[in-house]
Amino acid sequence: MAPGEYVQQTLAGLDRSAGGVDPALPLYATTFVVVDLETTGGSPDGGGITEIGAVKVRGGEELGVLATLVNPGVPVPPFITVLTGITQAMLLPAPPIEQVLPSFLEFVADAVLVAHNAPYDVGFLKAACAKHGYRWPNPRVLDTAALARRVLTRDEVPNRKLGTLAAYFRTTTQPTHRALDDAKATVDVLHGLIARLGGHRVDTVGEAIEFARAVSPTQRRKRHLADGLPRGPGVYIFRAADDRPLYVGTSGDIATRVRSYFTAAEKRARMSEMLAAAERVEAVECAHPLEAEVRELRLIAAHAPPYNRRSKYPERMVWLKLTGGPYPRLSVVRGLAPGDTAYLGPFRSTRAAELAAAGFHDAVPLRQCTHRLSLRTVTPACALAELGRCPAPCEHRITPQEYDDRAVAPFRTATTSDPQVVVDALLARIEALASAQRYEEAAVVRSRLAAVLRATVRMQRLAGLTRIAELAAARPAAGGGWELALVRYGRLAGAGVSPPGVHPRPTITAIRATAETVEPGGHGPVPRATAEETERILSWLERPETRLVEMTSGWSSPVAGAGRFRDLLEKAEGGGSHQLSTERS
Repeated sequence: MAPGEYVQQTLAGLDRSAGGVDPALPLYATTFVVVDLETTGGSPDGGGITEIGAVKVRGGEELGVLATLVNPGVPVPPFITVLTGITQAMLLPAPPIEQVLPSFLEFVADAVLVAHNAPYDVGFLKAACAKHGYRWPNPRVLDTAALARRVLTRDEVPNRKLGTLAAYFRTTTQPTHRALDDAKATVDVLHGLIARLGGHRVDTVGEAIEFARAVSPTQRRKRHLADGLPRGPGVYIFRAADDRPLYVGTSGDIATRVRSYFTAAEKRARMSEMLAAAERVEAVECAHPLEAEVRELRLIAAHAPPYNRRSKYPERMVWLKLTGGPYPRLSVVRGLAPGDTAYLGPFRSTRAAELAAAGFHDAVPLRQCTHRLSLRTVTPACALAELGRCPAPCEHRITPQEYDDRAVAPFRTATTSDPQVVVDALLARIEALASAQRYEEAAVVRSRLAAVLRATVRMQRLAGLTRIAELAAARPAAGGGWELALVRYGRLAGAGVSPPGVHPRPTITAIRATAETVEPGGHGPVPRATAEETERILSWLERPETRLVEMTSGWSSPVAGAGRFRDLLEKAEGGGSHQLSTERS
């Protein structure tokens, strides 16, 4: 589109959160309202404005002017009169600010607000709107003083005062400390600065606003890395000169997200370090956001990029399992063996697994010693047996069958179906400690209860999906049509989008034909995917708008399973042991 041509902007392109101006609008097609205020000085308090001058321009052409004196309702300090020439007598017949604001707000509607040292002028205007009950339209704001700091060097101008810039750009109107004159001078300064932005590859109003902010030299130098990226959902990979992945991320709009790394909004120190090492950005387009999230997880797990903090080492998941032998005990392990039949997990850390183990030890009499016990040989008992915290299987005070009934069976039942026995025991302990005013100890037990419930709810939820050989589901796409996912044993095997107005069945058939082959097997509730991937899929499937299309078997959870304790889990995680004493059922 050539300069001077105008197109009707679509409603979809407008960002209503910032005055309705599309940040991708070219600078030559953007409507600017350049404003300047004269005030009585001091800080913004809803008053103090003595004069408003505003000029509306687009494409270098003046579209309108608004100028008026304003009665501030307070005396004008003598030094302000000396500076501006505005006297108390000039302001007496002028309208108050509450009468001027409606016209001004209409004048700036759907335009970018421009001012020199904009925070000062915008601060007074926002305070006046708040004081007199007018909604501030929250327009996009461009500060010519900040923009000049980025565009002009010290060799060109000694400072960024309006008078200095007006002289440098040879403006047709010289600033005089009167609102309209200063606004007209700022218009010419704005046009001079915009002419310089082309050399910095700044072409849109959004880029100009971001460029005016405190962007580091590295961000400015490498912003070209965001050029040419797709606008759809997918994964982006920042790569070093040797093609090593530095950082992996996901977004519903790859181009917009990557551009944000080169703006003032990005303040993370590790991201600044990453950008300094990055040489290119690779984009992997995906059918929809779920596929993008899963691909991100897999890429992070495969490459362990140095600047990704989460999801880097899925293999570090740990499990809590019952050992073998006549008197099993709980053990924290890195993986499960084919013979393991009673286990809980996966946990993200050893500490989380040990906290859940402590919860089971508080609830049921599982032995805590690490001795290898024998039915033939007696082993001396530890202090826990003397305290009544252990049935002393080491001394054969309990038979293997009794031990299984009292200690082992509650663990198996809690992990696979109903944790009621464990929950009741922990709630009773919390209640007893709270009644004795031993609140710190009660809080410790509460945290153990939360760990047990969190793990059992999670494992049973994962197991319900990972048992299904194949599941096809659909969710309405934002632009029409359907987002489609094919899940096999809890792993995303295929994804796609059916177009609007087209039945999704042929697309599902095509996805199935090219989907990843996922074999059954493995051990635990996540045999063919990481727990985090399956949880992302579950979150997508459990949305109200998602539709289950086909399943090879039923998707189920235990009727009396851990899921019914979700409310109790929220309370336990939220704190307050006294709230839990009435939760036993």
